[in-house]
Amino acid sequence: MKPGGYSRAQIVLHWIVFLLVVQQFVFSEYIEEAWEKIAEGAEMQFSPLIALHVFGGILIALLVVWRLVLRVRRGVPASPGAETPAQKTIAHGTHHALYLLLILMPVSGAAAWFLGLEPAATAHGYAKVAVIVLVLLHVIGALHHQFILRDNLLNRMKTPRG
Repeated sequence: MKPGGYSRAQIVLHWIVFLLVVQQFVFSEYIEEAWEKIAEGAEMQFSPLIALHVFGGILIALLVVWRLVLRVRRGVPASPGAETPAQKTIAHGTHHALYLLLILMPVSGAAAWFLGLEPAATAHGYAKVAVIVLVLLHVIGALHHQFILRDNLLNRMKTPRG
């Protein structure tokens, strides 16, 4: 049986991961500059903003794994009734791709940063673009539900329900 809504833990994790992802994009230029210096063989100065990006990525991966564990153990609410089969497919695909990328991005970033693997850095850059597209699709879908379908979908990520 599907739960009537998301748990408090699921909601809190959703918003923490969202804020951490935003932080990763806002402060990404510092690690990008450091990576360019390393690639050129130049010396790189330590910066707390670089550490913030590295540890922020690791934290995102851990929290996303926690979210997946909760998702498997507790389940998720049923899809809104007004969705077409195509909309359900897009929604599920977007969520699964976001989960996958939010784990693979820290893995590729760590492989690039700690092991110096250029292909991992390239993959990390492509994944960054994909995450932006998927987050925008996710937000557009949520706003469509809220303001076009008027099914109060956004309330599911604000109010915990058993």
